[in-house]
Amino acid sequence: MAIEITDKAADAIRKQAAKRTPAPLGLRVGIRGGGCTGFAYLFEWADTEPRPEDLVFEKDGVRVFVDPKSHKFLDGTRLDYFTGLMGHGFKFENPQVKGQCGCGESVQF
Repeated sequence: MAIEITDKAADAIRKQAAKRTPAPLGLRVGIRGGGCTGFAYLFEWADTEPRPEDLVFEKDGVRVFVDPKSHKFLDGTRLDYFTGLMGHGFKFENPQVKGQCGCGESVQF
């Protein structure tokens, strides 16, 4: 029952958090209903400590908060960060996904 945070993702979170004032206490990730295939990933800065029911995953001092409902969909996921000619951003490598839209923003379970 875990979410893996790659070195690249941890570095990107750290760099982006350092640009914010005040610095966030973590990054909240989750799943919400919506998008063209049914679900979409959620990213938001956490300016407060995690909720008592949250699961907290850490990598090199970077903390990622996940609510229990989202964790059911994210368990086993690898959070990575990519850079390329067409852009850059976070990428979920989620073994539970059954399909996704062409842009990769929306997933189906």
